[in-house]
Amino acid sequence: MSTAAKEWIGLVARLLTGGVWIVAGAVKLPDPYESVAAVRAYDLLPEAVVPTVGQLLPVVEVVIGLALVLGLLTRGASVVSAVLFVAFIIGIASVWARGMTIDCGCFGGGGTDPDAASKYPWEIARDTALLAASVYLVAWPRTRWAVDNLFWAPRPGPDTSPDHAEPDHAEPSDLTHEGER
Repeated sequence: MSTAAKEWIGLVARLLTGGVWIVAGAVKLPDPYESVAAVRAYDLLPEAVVPTVGQLLPVVEVVIGLALVLGLLTRGASVVSAVLFVAFIIGIASVWARGMTIDCGCFGGGGTDPDAASKYPWEIARDTALLAASVYLVAWPRTRWAVDNLFWAPRPGPDTSPDHAEPDHAEPSDLTHEGER
């Protein structure tokens, strides 16, 4: 696949995944108690950390989403994104396996949902697709229209062409001893 194709695919992955994170976090920000209730409903974390995770998760989601949409620190944001998607997939699979019927809380909400079991396969598939997009961005973080390109892109200049490159080391034939000319 060409570099240009990878950059365009990366742009789509970045905007899609980042947009999902922004929406998911933004709908939870106004009601942190609902987010805490959603985390608690999974019954996976010790109660002592549930409030902290529930209140910080929407903020982290928005920050990761903004970083991805802007293309700022893309690889790092994608690693965090991938780790979160793995955790969410495990969480949803866990409640499904335990026969629990809770709303995933992915886009607000949380708590009991009598129809939740029928939604779990879709939620796992969605998160798996977004995980794949995140992993793609970890492998190929350079994308079109990214802030990263302003800071870390190679800048061509008059002295950066191969004709003007400095040698990394001297070849033995380039070395002369005094008196040998």
